[in-house]
Amino acid sequence: MTLQQKISYKPYAEKDFSHLKNLTGISDKTLEIHLGLYSGYVKNTNILNEKVIELTEAGKAGQPEYAEIKRRYGWEYNGKVLHEYYFGNLKAGGSELKESSTIGKAMADVYSSVDVWKNDFTKVGAMRGVGWAILFQDPETKTLSNHWISSHEEGNVAGFKPILVMDVWEHAFLLDYKPSERSKYIEAFFSNIDWTAVEGRLIK
Repeated sequence: MTLQQKISYKPYAEKDFSHLKNLTGISDKTLEIHLGLYSGYVKNTNILNEKVIELTEAGKAGQPEYAEIKRRYGWEYNGKVLHEYYFGNLKAGGSELKESSTIGKAMADVYSSVDVWKNDFTKVGAMRGVGWAILFQDPETKTLSNHWISSHEEGNVAGFKPILVMDVWEHAFLLDYKPSERSKYIEAFFSNIDWTAVEGRLIK
């Protein structure tokens, strides 16, 4: 590979979530630790991409080291992206979810009411095991649906748009609540949802 053919790569930068202070029921210490974890996903995603480029330019694409790095992509990339959605749909004090809003109407179209949707989403988040509860939108039908995602890359529906993302790995709440008190964390999460940001993610 010549110098002119050298692969270029623009590293990812961490998004700024420094405004997330004084959330209801989620301590600043928890946020500090959680944001540090997010920082690691950004760093590792960049490291994997740089290593793949290095191996590709050395003519080692397809070899065992290259293959193992490629298999790691889903974990690191989704760890980065899902945390960005999660932090991006929070703000101190949250906002009101109105049945008459665009997102409220979209929920009611599928779940009959916002309350029915919320109950379903909460039950998904309370499922045993660690993972994510995500409200997705089908880009083809514009329909909303609640999903459980386990290991970042397992359970995501190809092409579906995350609209609301809730992290229910224990690092998201363990400093503030016991493992058996996940329901209290979920309640706190709902108290801090920025519904304007969530609604802004809808595909029109």
